[in-house]
Amino acid sequence: MTEKPSLQFIQLQNWPIFRQLQLEEALLRADDRNWCILNAGTTPAIVMGISGKPEQLIDKNHFQKNPIPIIRRFSGGGTVIVDESTIFVTLICGSHAVPIANFPKQILGWAGNLYKPVFKGADFRVEENDYVIGDRKFGGNAQYICKNRWLHHSTLLWDFTLENMKYLKMPLKIPEYRKNREHQDFLCRLSEHLPGKKEFYLWFTDSLSQHFTLQHTLETEIEECLHRPHRKATTLLPSNPYR
Repeated sequence: MTEKPSLQFIQLQNWPIFRQLQLEEALLRADDRNWCILNAGTTPAIVMGISGKPEQLIDKNHFQKNPIPIIRRFSGGGTVIVDESTIFVTLICGSHAVPIANFPKQILGWAGNLYKPVFKGADFRVEENDYVIGDRKFGGNAQYICKNRWLHHSTLLWDFTLENMKYLKMPLKIPEYRKNREHQDFLCRLSEHLPGKKEFYLWFTDSLSQHFTLQHTLETEIEECLHRPHRKATTLLPSNPYR
């Protein structure tokens, strides 16, 4: 029987998403181990892909009435509004850690399969770049792929407020399955489909353990990774990006 690869697993609580993205970038670029980061909650922020432009993606009037931090992450993908009810799951792996090709579609499909045991009995599937139950989205995904490593991070909606969704414009490119639906008709809450966050964490780590030998890592052990020399592309935009 082939020995399972090792995976450093760290569970965080209310880490600001800007700091989490900085950590992810450090672990991707300046570490060679496999990682899973699970973070529950953050202070509110808007997170854009590396090529995102606020004037195209963020509602100016709503933002100026209720300003919150805007972050441009180091990976591609869409724009999300995150807060205390968001769950973040990030996988960082060497290209030979799992038996898939080092391409976006294959990575997304493999990562999506990790969630199938979590949603037993629910109509869960990967739809374009999203995780959905039925025809409603609860998770968005983005990736960064380099020569010998890849990163796949997911933003999962345990809960959300429609007021927060007003920060986001309808994107120029929308998934076909969205069918131009507004947020209230397009999104769903994980809290409506699972008994609790504790069960989500348990079932997800059980699924991970089918593929990896988990090495539980303390928060104090990752601090030094942030200080290793590496390229840093995660940025916090000016408080008024419309000037």
